[in-house]
Amino acid sequence: MTRWGMTAVLAAMAVALVPGLATAQDNPKPLYNRLGGVYNIATVVDDFIERLLVDDTLNANPAIKEARGRVPKAGLKFHVTALVCEVTGGPCKYTGRPMKESHQHLNITERQWEAMVADFRKTLDKFKVPAKEQAELIAIVGSTKKDIVKASTN
Repeated sequence: MTRWGMTAVLAAMAVALVPGLATAQDNPKPLYNRLGGVYNIATVVDDFIERLLVDDTLNANPAIKEARGRVPKAGLKFHVTALVCEVTGGPCKYTGRPMKESHQHLNITERQWEAMVADFRKTLDKFKVPAKEQAELIAIVGSTKKDIVKASTN
């Protein structure tokens, strides 16, 4: 092959690769991978659930307090880990009840929702989850608000 022929082949290959590079940049790794996989997710969920269990704002709700007596902490952590794993693009399959069904009887208020989000942010900060990934996680959590918040008072 001549020098010009080789140059033409290399140029054609470069042009063919450019769309692939653009696609790779447009489609970053799934959030699941950027969070470090299921073990990192489980570690964050563990801390988050522990925060929720001692949150005075949440504990002031008798329905939440009663539910905590029925739902084992380990089971809750398992389900939340599976849910986060699934919704962030991981291989896990959440087998728990839908958000609306599992929260409708708790009469969660806007104030309690905000306390939960604050606890979640503290956990994400503790584990130094980058801002971009935090924003994506908060958006995912926010998408469930309509199914969780029922009461309009404190």
